[in-house]
Amino acid sequence: MDSGLLRSEGGVVSQMPTNFVWPKEYLVDAQGELQAPVVDLDGFLRGDEEATQCAAKLIMEACLNHGFFQVINHGVDSCLIREAHHQMDTFFKLPIHRKLSVHKTPASMWGYSGAHAHRFSSKLPWKETLSFPYHDNTSEHVVTNYFKSTIGEDFEQAGVIFQKYCDGMKQLGLKLTELLAISLGVDRLHFRELFSDGCSIMRCNNYPSCQQPNLTLGTGPHCDPTSITILHQDLVGGLDVFMDNQWKTVPPRLDALVINIGDTFMVGHINTTTFHYIITTFEFVLFNTIH
Repeated sequence: MDSGLLRSEGGVVSQMPTNFVWPKEYLVDAQGELQAPVVDLDGFLRGDEEATQCAAKLIMEACLNHGFFQVINHGVDSCLIREAHHQMDTFFKLPIHRKLSVHKTPASMWGYSGAHAHRFSSKLPWKETLSFPYHDNTSEHVVTNYFKSTIGEDFEQAGVIFQKYCDGMKQLGLKLTELLAISLGVDRLHFRELFSDGCSIMRCNNYPSCQQPNLTLGTGPHCDPTSITILHQDLVGGLDVFMDNQWKTVPPRLDALVINIGDTFMVGHINTTTFHYIITTFEFVLFNTIH
């Protein structure tokens, strides 16, 4: 049993299944907001050098403290982001048998997963996900083809939307590598050249309504293994960051994208030679909560 099944069958759960119950030490409320800067990218994207240096400084300060910041005026069409959320909702509202037809197998990174039940038997997160690959180093529309061939021809338009969404996020990710390079005092194209041909992960996270939210977590504590995560939250929020031995919330903004520097970039920037031997990826995440 998983959260996808619980929601898709339309029932109300009177008692939390034991494999979703987390130990009390994990169920700690956040203490205030994370002081993550909101970086306005408008001047940087227009080529304004003073604005670029200001943005790089804010990013450097965030990376020295916790690795999180939000960006506004980021160049990704807000209508496209809304449409991507709509297409995500459409998928997760499908009958459970349809979602399970694209179930993620243990040997694959791609497909539908309800609460990671294929990997773990306890402390399951109360969520369901859809993950698929993205790269733009061929003429093939990878995302569009994935939706059409794997989920069905009725989802071809969803594939088109997500293809455009990933295109926009990839371009933003490459721009962010320039700001990160500037903040580290190296040539602004130093990291961009290493990321240009990389494969990225697109992940849609859905958090269904829960009758006993005080017993479980939508996502357990973790670090992002990829290089840069670009996340869009809905207004319900729920993203917390552990800092100074406390959990702190990252307040949602519809006009902003949350950026997290992942493990790969943290290792790579210490020894840039490492980048040639590590899979360098972006992760694009859509975050949706049903309440």
